[in-house]
Amino acid sequence: MWRASVLTIFPEMFPGPLGASLPGKALASGLWSLEALNIRAYATDKHASVDDTPAGGGPGMVMKADVLARAIDGAGTDRPRLLMSPRGIPLTQARVEKLATGPGVIIVCGRYEGIDERVIAARQLEEVSIGDFVLSGGEIAACALIEACVRLIPGVMGKDASRAEESFSDGLLEYPQYTRPAEFEGRTIPDVLTGGDHAKVATWRREQAERLTQARRPDLWAAYLARQKPRKS
Repeated sequence: MWRASVLTIFPEMFPGPLGASLPGKALASGLWSLEALNIRAYATDKHASVDDTPAGGGPGMVMKADVLARAIDGAGTDRPRLLMSPRGIPLTQARVEKLATGPGVIIVCGRYEGIDERVIAARQLEEVSIGDFVLSGGEIAACALIEACVRLIPGVMGKDASRAEESFSDGLLEYPQYTRPAEFEGRTIPDVLTGGDHAKVATWRREQAERLTQARRPDLWAAYLARQKPRKS
């Protein structure tokens, strides 16, 4: 079973959205498991302190290395240890697929100004980012990562074919989707999608995926073109 352990000072935030829709149904049916570990439970003072002032001065507070280390150790060593952080390596579908095929994840959710750098090194935390923006803590980012992984667990999604044609599955953004009614506020479904010619539909979808990727994600488009170049023998 794929297991997710989340270390947080707000365990009440879980399962949150992970308890609804596909991930929620899969959680209830035992296809994966989730535990939210309260970092404060590993503090040793009467106030259950998890943070202190930053060395060298500055605003805010920093989460303490000793408390976090005990919490991380309590979660085990059998899965990748991740730290949700805006300075981390951007999360990609390829990384999600690799995590989804493993035993699960241990995710540390930071708060305040961050966490003591020493615990990152000592516990070999892999810093992961979901985008170039800052949140108040890592919990929302953790939910996003977990949901991305859970939907790839066999049995969670209804049709594997739909997963194969999603954005990033072949390095491109997904093509536009349409359904009934045939006309909406003067806008109609492209004729090619209702003509019954599956080959033409496939060609149209590929062209649209390429057009969108080129326009919206030049980084993905450049990587896609590089893969299309024939290798020299």
